[in-house]
This record gives sequence, C-alpha cells and structure tokens, in this order.
Amino acid sequence: MKPTNLYVGYLKIKRAGEITGIIIGQGFDELIARSWIGRRIRKRRIRKSKPVYTTEERLRLTIEDLGPTYIKFGQILADRPDVVSERFRNELKKLQSRALPFDDRQARSLIEDELGMPIEKVFATFDDTCMASASIGQVYGATLADGTPVIVKIRRPKIEQKIKLDLYLMRFLAAKLAKNYPEMAALDIVGVVDEFGESILHELDYNHEAANILRFRQMFENDLTVYIPKVYTEYTTRRLLVMERVTGITPDDPMVLKANGLDTQQIALNGANALLTMILRHGFFHADPHAGNIFILPNNVIAFIDFGMVGALTPRDMDFLANISIGFVRRDPATVADALISLCNVRFFKKRDELIFSLQQMIAQYSHVAIEKLDYAAMIQQCINLITKFSLQIPGGIFMLVKSLATIQKVAEKLDPDIPFTPLIAPYAKDVIMNRFSPRKLAGELYQTLKNYANLASNLPNDISEILYKLKQGEIRHNIRFENSEMLQKAVRNVGFRMAYALILVGLFIGSVLLINTRSDLGYAKFLLWASSILIFILIFKWMFRRK
Repeated sequence: MKPTNLYVGYLKIKRAGEITGIIIGQGFDELIARSWIGRRIRKRRIRKSKPVYTTEERLRLTIEDLGPTYIKFGQILADRPDVVSERFRNELKKLQSRALPFDDRQARSLIEDELGMPIEKVFATFDDTCMASASIGQVYGATLADGTPVIVKIRRPKIEQKIKLDLYLMRFLAAKLAKNYPEMAALDIVGVVDEFGESILHELDYNHEAANILRFRQMFENDLTVYIPKVYTEYTTRRLLVMERVTGITPDDPMVLKANGLDTQQIALNGANALLTMILRHGFFHADPHAGNIFILPNNVIAFIDFGMVGALTPRDMDFLANISIGFVRRDPATVADALISLCNVRFFKKRDELIFSLQQMIAQYSHVAIEKLDYAAMIQQCINLITKFSLQIPGGIFMLVKSLATIQKVAEKLDPDIPFTPLIAPYAKDVIMNRFSPRKLAGELYQTLKNYANLASNLPNDISEILYKLKQGEIRHNIRFENSEMLQKAVRNVGFRMAYALILVGLFIGSVLLINTRSDLGYAKFLLWASSILIFILIFKWMFRRK
C-alpha cells in the first residue's frame, strides 16, 4: 500500500472519529432529554428561563458543530420536502454559515502564491484586513493599477481536502442507509449526496464562478436594468477570484432606497424580470438571490453578486414551469397535474385522477384570491409537497428553482407589496410554450425523426444479416439483469437451504429403512426412522398450510 493511501486512510478515520464524537455527544444529550430525568431537568430549566433544546434544534446544533460541509448540506435539505419533514426543514432553514476568519498574513501569502508574484505588482492598493469571511473563502478589498476597485476572494487553506473527506463519509453513510433500509430508496438519499457533492466541488473552484459571471454578463449585455460585475480572468485561478467591486444600496430597506431618490416599485419589477429572464429565457439562474447578494445602483439598476451557486434547467424543467404557470393563471388543475407528471418523467400515471382532485382542492383554497395576489412560489411548493406524497421523484434542480423564486419574490414584495408576481410570469411562460411549438422547432424535430427512420432503414439489412450470422455461429447471448440482486441472492440461498434440508431428511429416512432391513439389531436405526419420519411429516404439513 502506498504511503499516500495510508495517510488518506488515516485522515478518513480521524475525521470519522471527530464526526462520531460530535454525534455521540449530541445523541447522549437527546437520550437524556427523552428520559424521566431529562423531563425533570427540562421543567426546572423552563422555570429558571434557561434554554431548552428540542430534537430539531439539537439536530441544527449538531450540523453547525460538524462544520461547513454539513452546514451547506443542511441548507440544501431545508429546501427538499421529499427528503426531510416540515418540522425539521423549518429548523434547518436557520442554519447560517458562520465562519471565523483565518489569519490575514496567511491569506496574503496564499494570494501571492496564486498570482505568482507579489501583491504590489498587481494591485495599487490592498486592504490587509478581510472584508468578509465565509465557510469556503475570505474576501479582501483592493484596487488595480488603473484605479478600478476590485474584491479579491481567496479560498481557505486545506478546505478542499476536508470537504472531500466529509463527502466520502456522507456518501458511505448514505449508501449504508439505502442498503439497510430499502424503504429509503424512494428518497434517493445517495443521489441527494452526489448532487450536493457536485455542487459544492464546483463552488470550490473559482474558475466555475468566473465562467458563471461571464455567462450572466453575456445574457444581460443589452439590458440596461441589470448589471453584472466584471471578472478579471487573467488573475483568477481555482483558489483565487478577482472581480469588480460593486457599491450600491442593498434592497432590504425601502425607506433608505426612497431617501436616495430610487423607485422601489420599479426596483421590484426589474428584479423579478431579471430572474424570470434567467429562468424562462436562458434556463440558467442565480440560485441565491437574497438581499445580501443584490445591490441597487442609480436609475433603479439591479446588480447581482456572488455567483458561486447557480442553477441550470433542462428544456423539460422549463416546459414544466411554463405549463404550471399557465395552469395557475387559468386555475386549471388538469394542466398543473400533467405538468407535474411530465416533470417526474412518468408516461402513464395510474393515480392521475386522484392527483387532479387533490390539486383541485388546493386551487379552490385560492378561489377568492385575485390572480395578482397569488403566492406563486408557495403554490409551486404546495404542488411539490403534494406530488411527493404520490411517491414520485422530482429532479433536484427544481428545488433550487423554487428556492430562488421564493427568495426573489420575498425581496420584491418587501419593496412593493402589490407587485403582480403571478401575472408577471405569464408572458414568459407563453413565450416558452410558443417557442416549443414554433414551426421552426417542429420542423427541426420532424427532420430529426425522419433522419432517424432513414438511418434505421438503411442499417436494417446489415443488422439483420449480423444477427442471423451470429445465430448460426451460436454467438447470440442474452444477459439478464436483476434490479435487486441482493434479494435474488437471498431467495436463492433460501431455496438452496430448503432443498439441502429436504435431501438430508429423505437420505436419513432411506438410510434408516436400509439399516433396519439389513441390521435389525441396531437400536439407533429405529430412532433415525422415527425421527426422520416425524420431521418429514412436519415439513409436508408446513408446506401444505404455508401462506401464499
């Protein structure tokens, strides 16, 4: 075994020990809290106005103790109703990635290593005190030689190694849970961990964030209501990001915005249109558009920052959002149901009528609410909660989409409580549907279908000839694959044990008969005959009256 493998194994065991210690500590507290003594202590603490933790709060505290990987995973689970129940999700939403800053001198050294030169050769000024510290990186202010203000984001040292160790352990645990508890297969817990791992590893590589910024700049290059800061790719690496520093007003205080001569209604409209353009025009959107990641510039311009977490939609996802939006506007439960079924990639859903009825009851709750006042994000969330009850799997990207819609809707409604969010989506949704059934798109699909049939027809004689040749040569084989090989192995073992048991009993019976015929003086021969006869009778009796 290589020394590096030994070292990695040591790190895995060490980190597993740390995680186990934290979980056991909190688990012991939870066990005590549930005991008779714990209930007595709880009552005394309540009387003395001391903090008393619920199971949900203790889970959140455990995740915070486990570190940044688990905090980010908890934040993602907070938006997954198909995996976590409502009471736990409400507590997980309180998770915040609080990170203590690491040494500024070490950060300066890391920045110079990534630049390959002293800081003074790149930046005219550089603030040695960090502006902000997050779980993955630390941010510093600087100016380029031409006087352009920039921010410099440097990744934490050894954070990638720690996150990869955590991901390995999380996936190992998820696989064990899925294996030992088959009922968890519907949750696809291993898929959730893999999806999260891919997301956080992308976030670790600042080249991905730089590529995201460039893509958003191209999307909004002709839109005067949205501003995307410039990224300096010549200085950006996997561990270092240099981008333009945007200064503006955060949209969390309408009074401050109005005092600076800005129009809060127009800001809300611009922000909503920006996100809808990302989602329904380009299928690529900012996944965390909260007030801290948005600045308001003069003339009500929206500036987005922090592009580490983004979402991408497939054409099927965009069709879903368009169809469900039209269904909401028309209050048509059948359209909404078909959109949800199509999203889950199910062709013939046996409980479609039941789903339509449930959606009809849900939509009826909003019958007295005007279209302009409908809570769009909440209705989509209710639909997803409903569809999970029918044991259908929804693509993970949809949950990120719902979170983004809910976040921007909350920001917009704070600025303008009367913003007509649902009708605002309708034109974008109609454009998606019209584009889906445009003559040019239909002609392209028809051409591709005819091309596939032409290829099939031209290759068919050769394929048939090859099949007949292999059939004559005895080379045709059929591979049978079982979805649950463990259950098959268990069934085969059970059948084998039963056959062996039956053969042994029959052998004992025949052997005892032969012994009695040849050596009637042997006493144990009669005992074997009686014992084997009784066991065979019991076996036949069980076989006759076993449950089907």
